[in-house]
This record gives sequence, C-alpha cells and structure tokens, in this order.
Amino acid sequence: MKIKYELTEESKQVHILRFGRKCSHTLYRIRALRYFGFIEAGELGGFIEKEDNLSHYGHCWVYEDAQVYQDAKVYGRASVWNDAQVYGNARVNGSALIHGNARVFGDANVHGRAQVHGNALIHGNAFVYDDANVHGNAQVHGGAEVCFNAEVAGNAHIAGDQKIRSGKHFGDNTEVDASASTQRDAQQIGQ
Repeated sequence: MKIKYELTEESKQVHILRFGRKCSHTLYRIRALRYFGFIEAGELGGFIEKEDNLSHYGHCWVYEDAQVYQDAKVYGRASVWNDAQVYGNARVNGSALIHGNARVFGDANVHGRAQVHGNALIHGNAFVYDDANVHGNAQVHGGAEVCFNAEVAGNAHIAGDQKIRSGKHFGDNTEVDASASTQRDAQQIGQ
C-alpha cells in the first residue's frame, strides 16, 4: 500500500461529552503525499485523530476544517468538507458527501451517493444511503434509515426503526418515530 497522506504538526483539540465526562481529542491536519482524484501532492486537508480515520485507498478525503476522530472511518470515494464532523464509530463510504456543519456520530453509517449537510445530525444506529439527502436542521437517529432518493430537511426528526424511502420529502417540523407503524403512516405525518 502506498500511503496517500501524512499527519502534519498542525493540531487542534476537540472536546465532547461521553457518558457525562468531558473527553479531549487531539486532531492533526493532513497533507496529501501524492496525486489522487482531485487532490494534488502537498495539498492540505482537514483534521483527523489517527490514520485509522481516513483510508489510504480510494479517493476519500477530509477537506478544509472538517474533522474525523475517535473510531470513525471515511473510505471509498467519500468526502467530508467545511466544518462537518464524523466521530464515534460512524462510517462514511461509497461516494457519500458530508459538509456544512453536519455531524455523523455514534454507530451511524452514511454511504452510496448520500449527502448530509447544513446542520443535520445523523447518529445512533441510523443509516443514510443510496441518493438520500439530509439537510437543514434535520435529525435521523435510532435505527432509522433514509434511502433511495428520499429527502429529510428543515427541522424534521426521523427516529426509531423507520425506513424513509424513494421520493419522500420530510421537512418543516415533521417527527416520525416508532409511533408511525407503517410507511403510509409516516407519509401522512409528513404532510
């Protein structure tokens, strides 16, 4: 394996609460060592805590001031931009794009060509995949899934074991959780 980046000496501290305790993590800015995808050798990227956070395979990259830490992993052609954060045990892969101030954490998984942006939060055991788009102040968590070309936006809150599929748009202050027992119920709640 030919490594594609290195950790620089430029670092920053991030602090999160974990089980009621404040935990600190030191993150390091990355620098590309070779050309791949749209990245030139010498180009600076975002911040990661350790090499396990960003694969040396594929075209995945962390840009600008984005952060990936704890046991989170970014791989494939996925990218994390702007001030977005991926942490905990979260996985971002495929051609997924995380940007803005979005947060992906816990055991969440974002893959395919999914996009998470704005101030969106994806956490717990949530899955966002295919061409799904989650943005605004939306939250997807618990065991919820957003897939195909579904869109969750505004202040929508998708939780529990709900599966939001193709062509569905949830926005404003929509809440869908375990009380919406079927896809049809979830659709009605969102209208």
